[in-house]
Amino acid sequence: MVHGLRTGGLLGALNQVQAHSQGGISRLRMGPFQPLVVSHPDHLDHILRRNSDNYTRGTALWKALRRLTGDGITGEGAPWRVSRDIMQSGLSARCLQEMGDEMLSSMTTAVEDLGRRSLREGPVDSLVEMQRIVHRIINPVFFGSRIPQAQCDRLAAAVSTALRGAMRRMAVPFVPMAIPMPGDRAFRRGRSTVFEILRPVIDHARTRPRDGADLMTRMLNGTHADGRPLSADHITHDVIALFFAGSETSAATLNWVWLLLGRHPEIAAEVKREADRVLAGGPPRREHYRQLTYTQMVIAEVMRLYPLAWMLGRTAISDDVIDGTPVPAGTTLALSPFLTHRLAEFWKRPLEFDPERFTRQAVRARHPLAYLPFGDGAHSCVGQSFFTQEATLVLATMMNRYHVTVLNAVTPSFTWTMNPSERVQLVLRPRG
Repeated sequence: MVHGLRTGGLLGALNQVQAHSQGGISRLRMGPFQPLVVSHPDHLDHILRRNSDNYTRGTALWKALRRLTGDGITGEGAPWRVSRDIMQSGLSARCLQEMGDEMLSSMTTAVEDLGRRSLREGPVDSLVEMQRIVHRIINPVFFGSRIPQAQCDRLAAAVSTALRGAMRRMAVPFVPMAIPMPGDRAFRRGRSTVFEILRPVIDHARTRPRDGADLMTRMLNGTHADGRPLSADHITHDVIALFFAGSETSAATLNWVWLLLGRHPEIAAEVKREADRVLAGGPPRREHYRQLTYTQMVIAEVMRLYPLAWMLGRTAISDDVIDGTPVPAGTTLALSPFLTHRLAEFWKRPLEFDPERFTRQAVRARHPLAYLPFGDGAHSCVGQSFFTQEATLVLATMMNRYHVTVLNAVTPSFTWTMNPSERVQLVLRPRG
């Protein structure tokens, strides 16, 4: 099935550029904002790998976001390296294995709670419920369960509010910060609530023994190269970035999963068969992830069609040339995985939902940068392994326990956070 989109603003302009360029480097003209649009894997390889030192995340797009996430994991230079190293170690396979039992127990409890609530209340909001499940999973991994669940949900709402306000700025990066804009008040309100929730938790944790494996503990114990501990602001900003990447984006992807499976019952049936074979009615276990190969393919295909990081901003430090196109120093480049994932040169019938694109043989035969839902290069998402495990096991657990029905046919329409324009409603009925 071909999936139509209602697009406008920046994404609509990107689509028009793609229609004319078919992967070539083109100029996006939106008033004073006129970046070069880059989507071909060969050009992305040049920017993100072969000549990555020449391309920084210093664009106005990133600066607008850093009002919320700071200069740590979303920044550059020494502060970014410190944050990256801490998060890479905390989200490594070994560390996730250490925390696996607690994470999976939280997942099982959250899925069971959702089933009971659906029986009692009727149709549920897919995005809201996926957020609740994800919050239960990430609380022990990210925060060491220091934040009560109700506060975790409140934190998510505040981060989302602040992010929407920041995104207004990102959509018009040429407008100076001194000029008031719609969304500024919401940004300040959301950011204030985030700090109100997080700072007391961080300050209290500094006074307690810190020997946990969770990411907040690792940041509290982290130091700069000169031995200085990370500041409370640095930790708070990194936790916000983590929470957005691990909560908002994970839940949004799972929301798209249900929407697409509702439109493709034959694919949903195959996911259910695999979940029944692997989980066999029991709780999810760490070893199940590797056995859920088709479910992993479904998650990958959803992220191809609807990548949460659908545009990455870069700025050229020095003059460069990409495939014959001059790139003067100071040029802003808009790298778009969303467009890359729809290039007919690399994807047959690119608008169709087809998990078979992600068999091992198909992946090996494809250009390595034809698919980059987590970015690529030094700044690629450090949590991609955690996310894929989480999403795969959540989907399999729900399919093994419930008949899931999608009530409404939603037309995809992108916002900055890549959620459908309408709420997806689910009904869950226990199986057997």
